[in-house]
Amino acid sequence: MCVDLTDLAATERFAEDVSLVLKPGDCLCLSGDLGAGKSTFARALIRAIADDPQLEAPSPTFTLVQSYDLRLPIAHMDLYRIGAPEELDELGLDDALVDGVALIEWPEKALELLPENRVMLRFDGSGESRSVTVSAPQAFLVRLERSRAARAFLEQHLSTPVNRRHLQGDASTRTYETIRPDDGRQPLILMNAARQPDGPPVRDGLPYSQIAHLAEDVVPFVAIARWLRAQGFAAPEIHAEDLEQGFLLIENLGADGVLDADGKPDPERYMVAIDCLAALHGKPLPDALPVGKTQHHVPAYDPRAMQIEVELLTDWYLPYKRGTPVPDAERQDYIALWRALFNDLQDAKKALVLRDYHSPNLIWRSSKTGLDRLGIIDFQDAMIGPSAYDVASLCQDARVTVDQDLADRLLDRYVTARRGNDPHFGEDDFRRAYAIMAAQRAAKILGIFVRLKLRDGKPGYLRHLPRIEAYIATSLQHPALQPLRNWFAKAGIGETES
Repeated sequence: MCVDLTDLAATERFAEDVSLVLKPGDCLCLSGDLGAGKSTFARALIRAIADDPQLEAPSPTFTLVQSYDLRLPIAHMDLYRIGAPEELDELGLDDALVDGVALIEWPEKALELLPENRVMLRFDGSGESRSVTVSAPQAFLVRLERSRAARAFLEQHLSTPVNRRHLQGDASTRTYETIRPDDGRQPLILMNAARQPDGPPVRDGLPYSQIAHLAEDVVPFVAIARWLRAQGFAAPEIHAEDLEQGFLLIENLGADGVLDADGKPDPERYMVAIDCLAALHGKPLPDALPVGKTQHHVPAYDPRAMQIEVELLTDWYLPYKRGTPVPDAERQDYIALWRALFNDLQDAKKALVLRDYHSPNLIWRSSKTGLDRLGIIDFQDAMIGPSAYDVASLCQDARVTVDQDLADRLLDRYVTARRGNDPHFGEDDFRRAYAIMAAQRAAKILGIFVRLKLRDGKPGYLRHLPRIEAYIATSLQHPALQPLRNWFAKAGIGETES
């Protein structure tokens, strides 16, 4: 890959593009003559990751290595003054690559000792105009080409240059960026969600994503966002879209969440969140939703989808806890118990299930009033299913502990609102559905969080396991779940005794 860098701004933009694809273990080797732009690029990349345009980031010509403890730790090395390649060991390259990345100027001084999967960037030219040739493993080039495509998308839809900054990733392959236009307009959000391949068949000739109705492109997000806005809810406005490539430029609803200064659930904000659910569940179910030249049909949260989700507990969580696979007879008993419970849900109240309605995906907008105070940002996997699911998602927030007193108050508030708007709302039926869906969600999440560690290399989710185990123990106290509670007790999972 060869990129023309016509001026200093182009070099800084390219550094931003590279900064957004770096992962721990990446070793970037910056090659070129004196004045070719190696240090300029390195400084711009470090500033982008630090999100600090004034960061000094001096060249490590004399110190040999300069370390930065950032979102992604960086070790900036200059090998020009080393006497022998073996001196590289003293600079701590291997340690730097464990959790971070390395930027190495003058890599020719120790090329034979650098990682084989290194990324070579050859800078040519002088002054402000230069070019860079990138030679790297294919996986890195794919990431970089994706980032460059995102830049082209932004340049196509915005009339002014922008700064791109990492915002967050999540448990999926989607990533998000904060987009700051140079003309001072309000920041926007870039959603980067390339279409995902279906994966191998796992049941009935279908991949997991199709059975569980997971969004494989950005069409569902666009469809549901527009439907929610039409119903009066604060979902992001879509400013620009490329449905084929999977880029969306969307409204930035803000940075405040529904947690207080101590990171605990803010009761007032959670009450507004439950009010939003009660209002949403009183709306007619969405039909075919137009998006461009196509339509999005919201799938049903059917028993098959629920079933394959709860099996994540026996496929991932329980083997992780025990250190051995689950015997087939035990697994089949588990499956049969859930099938019976899902049959009980056939007559449960149905609504649009947003699926991840909890603190990371809820934005507090203090300048607004009414339900508009709550921004909703995650709903691409929405389905039509038991309304109790999203209530459980909020009351048993997977990322922060909701104490039982607050959960009970939220449930009571929801029930009161639904009874006031729907004369056919049955409280006992809802609470039974709530217990089932809360347990179903917890079982699924226990499996997902272990899978994220073992399959995807994301161990941070394991810290949430004790919370989810406590949630599922609470849900299993409902009389309708007594047989399942017995299975859990026999399996030795959590404290399930009354």
